[in-house]
Amino acid sequence: MLMMIAVILSGLLAYRSLSISALPEVDYPVIQVTTQFPGAGPEVMTSGVTAPLERQLGQMAGLNQMYSTSSGGASVITLKFNLDTSLDVAEQEVQAAINTADSLLPSDLPNKPTYKKVNPADTPILTLAATSDTLPLTKVQDLINTRVALKLSQISGVGLVSLAGGQQQAVRIRANPAALASHGLTLADVNTVINAANVNGSKGGFDGPERSVTIDANDQLQTADEYSNLILKYENGQALYLHDVATIEQAPQDEYQQAWANGQPAIIINIQRQPGTNVVSIADTIKAKLPELQAGLPASVKISTLSDRTDTIRASISDVQFELILAIALVVMVSFLFLRTFATTLIPSLAVPLSIVGTFGVMYLSGFSINNLTLMALTIATGFVIDDAIVVVENIQRHIENGEKPLIAALKGSQEIGFTIISLTISLIAVLIPLLFMGDVIGRLFREFSITLAVSILVSMFVSLTLTPMLSAYLLKHIPEEKHNKLAQGFGRGFDKLLKVYEKCLLWVLDHQPLTLCVAILSLVVTAALYLWIPKGFFPAQDTGKIQGITLASQDVSYAEMVKRQQAMATELQKDPAVDSIASIVGVDATNNTSLNMGRLQISLKDFGERDKADVVIARLKERAAKIAGIRLYAIKSQDLNVDDQVTPSQYQLTLDTSIQSDLENWAPQFVEALKDRPEFKDVNSNLQNRAKVAYVQINRDEASRYGLTASDIDKALYNAFGQHLISTIYTQANQYRVVLEVPPEYKQDLSAFSHIYLKASTSSSSSSSTSTITTSSATSTTSSTASSTMVPLSNLISVTEKDGYLNYARRDQTPAATISFNLADGYSIEQARQAIDDVKQKIQMPDTVNLQYQGSLEAFSSSSQNTLWLILAAVITMYIVLGILYESWIHPITVLSTLPSAAIGALLALKLTGTEFSLIALIGIILLIGIVKKNAIMLIDFALDEKRQGKSAHDAIYQACLLRFRPILMTTCAALLGAVPLMLASGSGAELRQPLGLVIVGGLIFSQFLTLFTTPVIYLAFEKLTQRKKSGAAS
Repeated sequence: MLMMIAVILSGLLAYRSLSISALPEVDYPVIQVTTQFPGAGPEVMTSGVTAPLERQLGQMAGLNQMYSTSSGGASVITLKFNLDTSLDVAEQEVQAAINTADSLLPSDLPNKPTYKKVNPADTPILTLAATSDTLPLTKVQDLINTRVALKLSQISGVGLVSLAGGQQQAVRIRANPAALASHGLTLADVNTVINAANVNGSKGGFDGPERSVTIDANDQLQTADEYSNLILKYENGQALYLHDVATIEQAPQDEYQQAWANGQPAIIINIQRQPGTNVVSIADTIKAKLPELQAGLPASVKISTLSDRTDTIRASISDVQFELILAIALVVMVSFLFLRTFATTLIPSLAVPLSIVGTFGVMYLSGFSINNLTLMALTIATGFVIDDAIVVVENIQRHIENGEKPLIAALKGSQEIGFTIISLTISLIAVLIPLLFMGDVIGRLFREFSITLAVSILVSMFVSLTLTPMLSAYLLKHIPEEKHNKLAQGFGRGFDKLLKVYEKCLLWVLDHQPLTLCVAILSLVVTAALYLWIPKGFFPAQDTGKIQGITLASQDVSYAEMVKRQQAMATELQKDPAVDSIASIVGVDATNNTSLNMGRLQISLKDFGERDKADVVIARLKERAAKIAGIRLYAIKSQDLNVDDQVTPSQYQLTLDTSIQSDLENWAPQFVEALKDRPEFKDVNSNLQNRAKVAYVQINRDEASRYGLTASDIDKALYNAFGQHLISTIYTQANQYRVVLEVPPEYKQDLSAFSHIYLKASTSSSSSSSTSTITTSSATSTTSSTASSTMVPLSNLISVTEKDGYLNYARRDQTPAATISFNLADGYSIEQARQAIDDVKQKIQMPDTVNLQYQGSLEAFSSSSQNTLWLILAAVITMYIVLGILYESWIHPITVLSTLPSAAIGALLALKLTGTEFSLIALIGIILLIGIVKKNAIMLIDFALDEKRQGKSAHDAIYQACLLRFRPILMTTCAALLGAVPLMLASGSGAELRQPLGLVIVGGLIFSQFLTLFTTPVIYLAFEKLTQRKKSGAAS
């Protein structure tokens, strides 16, 4: 008794220390390397930035996959490592690779590549919005950067704090190229003057006999007004100021990024965790920190929470905890109905809390968390852990009713049933052993489930063989039938009638053994047919209340038009009654978006009870989105289990890669169109974007050389004019700000702008004159001279062709690649989709030089489906070996295992009738069924063997076993069944995970209970006859 008290106390203490999460932490180590180079095109980013980095990063040990996207101004490389790779070790190797590649990167790269330990496809833990009704967003972002983001990044487990909205403060200089040219100046001259005027260098100091003095100076320019008064040159004694030829203002560093929170301009703060860290504990720490951070901001700046990923996690855990309590109540209730007295019910019922609470201690020592799977294991365990105690109590009670004293009955009853209890426990745990050896994500996912369930069963066995007999000796006594209450008497009479019906049916079955054997064999065939028939899936899709939306417009859409369409889309979606908040983002920022024609929508739905299911909401949102012309919405549900490593418009991903870019351009569109023609798919999309408009500049090198100009001069002129060129840095104690050089917006409207950009010739092709006339008409461009220089229009040195080109380049493992994503059409499974993909590949006769690879959840399904039958077979073989050792027999384990097909029939039928896919959760249910249903056979075979040792014939022994074990078999089956009923009837958050497990167990138990009570004795007798024939043959 003292030991049991110790178990309860240690378990309760451990429970208080267990963390909460949605699922076990099974994330791949992922690191994202980002590089920003404003103004650089996709081709430059690929060849000049991404490729050198990939060559160094690709040499790292433990790297599983490397995926990159190179777009205008941004390179994003996602590194996915093997599961057993330490994230800290990977981080060191990534940093070393970046350092090695540094000398190979462009010399004018504004900032070195940075990396974050975060999976870009992972849903943010928290999404916050910073808004202000009075302050400009540039000031808001500055405050968030210095006072909020930095503090949040320091919290343990936070992988990335990204700010969307692109309102980093800067000084923007928009120089008029025509005005500059009229004074003999170019954009390059402006660049040179600003860099010379804005410095922050060391100056030394004085050290006199008695005191020292540090030298400082006003060598930095920090405001737009200070820059506007810069003198560019003197003409005829008159100063030419920067403001004479340019507009200068405090403005965002990047004008091609914006974000809104529920329609209001905002800075969106996305907080993502490091792979392998606990979502709930990090979110709790962040939320505890937010009041302090808010207090450090001006009153006009408000931080609001748009989305909290932990809300649905907590709701899901709360629902499972309720279902656990309900399962305990149902199990205790069924025990009372069968045992009929308070004392006989109390004794086995104590095994439930003892086993569950005792398991918490092992969970804590093993580093487990309270999550959906561990709580599901404990809920299912309620039906298991009481079984052993019920069997012991029932056997002891039978001896008491036969006239023995309680103490003697307890000793004799527990001794008789002890081997059976050990057999039941060990064989059930043996079924779980193969789960522990599953590799990759799946093995890690179900490791906590398996160990939690196994520990609870072991504790149950210990309780049943110690505490249960002890309490039975003191609390059990014989109660005459007439002294039971009316409910107990009524149930007792009902059970007696049921037993008589079973006896009659059993006698008939024993008289028709060949027919029964045929039924048993047929059940095996039906099981195989059902398995092939039922749709297969990977992991149930959850309704987390969070929707990730991606918007796509045509590849040549302008930024201003994209903003207009994105705002119209978000406004329309906000009208849906199920939508609680929307964070809307456009622009290339190397974190959220990688192309200008792509927008992001982070949609948070209202609480589960206030809305329809997420699938219904998504369908409704797409109907609304269709009203907005020129832009399309893709939307998927965010998931707690994420095995993807990139963000795609649709749920399932595959890649086509080839060493020849033209092959990719040829075959990827064909493959996409072929998939769209299949009924299994919808929302098919490819990230191959090679229909963007590109102004291809052909440099006339001979003409340029006449003026002493080079390709480098022309590149710099283009960059200064159109590239948002970061030409200088302003240093402050709190932050650093950039100075951006460009031409005014009116010079960026069309290709005629090239005629307005001038370069200064270092040699003249004609004599200079003392006057100049600058012609700025787009129709004519002339070379003009000033007293000191010759100004050459850029259009005289180049020819420009508008053509189709790449909006971004994607590569996987340093090879050109296209990621194709899709959603499943209604009524189709991922297994059918995979078969359709293979059919499409064959139909279009795609060459072997184009490699097709499944990615993310599609890859995980493909891997797990190949191992499903092997896993079930491994569980069966493991059980056979364990039973063979326990029984010291080759034959009896087969008798026990003969019960399995009937359980599988019931489980698969339950899934099929409810339209539920055969997923990993259902597979776990099947494996558990293997352990559950064999209990019936073990109880029958054990008793029959005991009866046979006492001299009874095999027929009489199994007949007697069936009648005497009918009660405990029915009790334990009902207990296991009712333990699974709350899972089967689950609703609310996370119900999608729990229902398949409950369906499989309930369906399997109902069907197997009916069949095995009749097939097991027949199979037992068949094997006994076979054994006798072998013995007779050997003797003769």
